[in-house]
Amino acid sequence: MLVAAGALVDVDGRVLIARRPPGKAMAGLWEFPGGKVHEGETPEIALIRELQEEIGVDTRQSCLAPIAFASHTYDDFHLLMPLFACRVWQGTPQPLEGQELTWVRPARLGDYPMPPADIPLVAILRDLL
Repeated sequence: MLVAAGALVDVDGRVLIARRPPGKAMAGLWEFPGGKVHEGETPEIALIRELQEEIGVDTRQSCLAPIAFASHTYDDFHLLMPLFACRVWQGTPQPLEGQELTWVRPARLGDYPMPPADIPLVAILRDLL
């Protein structure tokens, strides 16, 4: 499964993470916004679409910088997840799909329980930001 994720970084250097809502797989865990790449989409286009659908922000492909990827085997699928940094977008992030949003300093990302695929990305973000 190919999933694109975004590390939105605000002017204070904080990263936006979202808590998976009840009823979804891995509910209660924190993750970087994003979602599945549909057939015919690039990861960048999928992320732009997902950011609009999930949190109501608009960005452009030129504002996405690929910084890392996660490759993780879950019990019933394998996940490949490119992570893009994004510092420029329009709109204020809003929880449009029942999730909770919070801004976190990179050094504190490890304080939030995350799905196994996201955990290695935390150290990379701490080093880069």
